[in-house]
This record gives sequence, C-alpha cells and structure tokens, in this order.
Amino acid sequence: MKRPAVQRGVALLIVLWGCTLLAIMLGGFAALARTEGLQARYQFAQTRAHYAAEAGIMRAIDGLQTPDPQQRWIADGRTYQFTFDDAKINITIVDEDGKVDLNAASADVLAGLFKAAGANDDQAGKLSAAVQDWRRPGDEALPNGAKRPQYEAAGLDYGPRNGPFATVEEARMVLGMNETLWAAVAPALTIWSGRERPNTEHAQPLALAAIPGLGAGGADAILAARAQGGGLAAGSNGVTHTIHAEAILDDGTRSSLTSTIRLRGIRSGNQPYAILRWREGDTE
Repeated sequence: MKRPAVQRGVALLIVLWGCTLLAIMLGGFAALARTEGLQARYQFAQTRAHYAAEAGIMRAIDGLQTPDPQQRWIADGRTYQFTFDDAKINITIVDEDGKVDLNAASADVLAGLFKAAGANDDQAGKLSAAVQDWRRPGDEALPNGAKRPQYEAAGLDYGPRNGPFATVEEARMVLGMNETLWAAVAPALTIWSGRERPNTEHAQPLALAAIPGLGAGGADAILAARAQGGGLAAGSNGVTHTIHAEAILDDGTRSSLTSTIRLRGIRSGNQPYAILRWREGDTE
C-alpha cells in the first residue's frame, strides 16, 4: 500500500520541477521579448533621428541656394534651427574657403595657425615646414622641415606623401603633430579652398588668428561685425561648405551628420551639389 503513495509523491515532485522549469523558461522568453522590444524601439528612434538629420542637410543645401539673397543662409558658422516632424534640428554651415588649406596655405599662415592653437614659435615653424614638405615633391627637406629621413629618425615607418594631402585627417601623420594640437586645428583645416589664406568673411576665430597682419584686434572686429548682423552678405558664400546637422527627438534620441558639399548651381539635368565627405556622429 505504500508503493502507490511513494509513486504519487515522486510524480508530484516531477510535476513541480516541470512547472518550475517551465516558469523559468517562460520568464526567460518574456525577458528576451522585452529586450528585443526595447531594442526595436531604440533602433526605430535612431532611424527616425538619422533621417531627420539628413533632412537637415538637405534643408541647408536648399537654404544656401535660395534665389532671394535676403533669405539665403550664410555659411559663417551661425546656427539655424527648424522642426521636422517631431524632431528639433540644429544646423551649422561653415564655408571651406574660411579655413586653412593644407595644400595651398602659405608658410606664414600655417605657422600662424599652429601658434594660435598653442604651439610655441619653434614648434609652429617646424610644423609649417613639415606640412609643406609633405605636399611638396622631391626628397630634399626645407630648413626645419621633414622628408623620409627625418621620419625614419623619429622611428616612423612612413614618410611624407610628396604630393597633395588627400584628406584633412592625413595631417595627423605629419611629423611633429600631436593629438592635442590636432584636436585644436582640425576644425580649421581644409583641402578644398585652394586659397593661400582664409577668406576673412567666413573664417572662424582660429582661422582668423592664422592670417598674418590681422592681429587680435582685427579678428575681434570681424567677429563683432558678424554678431551684429553686418560685415557678411549671403551672396558672398563660396561653393564648398561643411554642414553639421543634429536632430533631437521628443524622447531625447539624437543623431548627427556632417557633410562637406560642393554646390554646382541649379541647372536643368544637373545634380545641384556633390558630396565630398560624409560622416555620421560627432567624431572627427
């Protein structure tokens, strides 16, 4: 008579263990479903923010080409804001001809830029010469410059391109450039202006400081005139611009894009702009 009771006890124990196991499995599935749901919502929000930022880039291109000069956007770094769907979009546009061109800037402008970024006179002079030697053909270094022997002496397994910079980021490889200095000068550098010195109408503070003879007083006067709405007309925009667009949704989701574009004009059958560079996020 005892055996059936024992069997019933064992069966009950198995059922309890089975129920416990099933509960654990169901809990795991529920947690997994919740996690996947959260991920899906996050990805959806990020996608919406991304395309809102893209809309900001397109809006900026349209603003730069508006026929009415009074409505045309100005590429001097000021912030433009508008709403797209439920996203708030902040846009800044910087004209590339207001930056220091790595392939065209004079020795004085390059040295002035590095000094303005915190380098001492000796370091600024050497970096200026090294930049020139990077872009200059031939194997003979300028005084205080750097060709392959100087790079090898510094323990580097590469030398200068001996030709034009292909990207702005390539300047990080120039002998003597450190991360602190690079972080300071990067926003003021370009390879697309073709100018020996920045255009003062568009130049940001660091690029203005690089212009020989302008001085702090002259730079401050230019910036003050811009702040008061004077000193720069919309029609004076160049053709190559870097646009930064940041979209912020109501729930705080953010996405940012940075694009360098070259305007081609609005003509029948012609793409009105060309994209030279496209970056996602805020990193350089």
